[in-house]
Amino acid sequence: MTRAVCPGSYDPPTNGHLDIIERAAALFDEVVVAVMINKTKRGLFTVDERLALLAETAAHLPNVRVDSWHGLLVDYCAQHDVQAIVKGLRAVSDFDYELQMAQMNQGLTGVETMFMPTKPLNSFLSSSLVKEVATYGGDVAHLLPPTVHKRLLARLAENQGA
Repeated sequence: MTRAVCPGSYDPPTNGHLDIIERAAALFDEVVVAVMINKTKRGLFTVDERLALLAETAAHLPNVRVDSWHGLLVDYCAQHDVQAIVKGLRAVSDFDYELQMAQMNQGLTGVETMFMPTKPLNSFLSSSLVKEVATYGGDVAHLLPPTVHKRLLARLAENQGA
């Protein structure tokens, strides 16, 4: 069985994320969408909320499961018999950083990294940008799965009331 992992913070999951996950699911027997935990960053959504959002948005993909991990991604790969890391690339600037990570990961454990270019429609899309636009009332509905959009608006409303 070939396994791949699609790592990220997914705060929140976007249509760009979902596109890469769907494309990876067509290439591998199993795809793990791994929410990487960074204790130094405070996300808009908790890790459990992100896991639930991802499980819901990827429910139509029977070979996709979600998980979380704190630590080195290559350790996750080794412990879960994952052969490949799949990363989406939006621009050359992404490639510069991701190439170094891929080379380090390959050198540490031999795990390979596959880069998928995003579709042009998603080339500018990032969770940070979506959150910023939504915070100031911009329409981001077309950038997110419907359930994620609904939760994002609800969370922003909660934060404004706090």
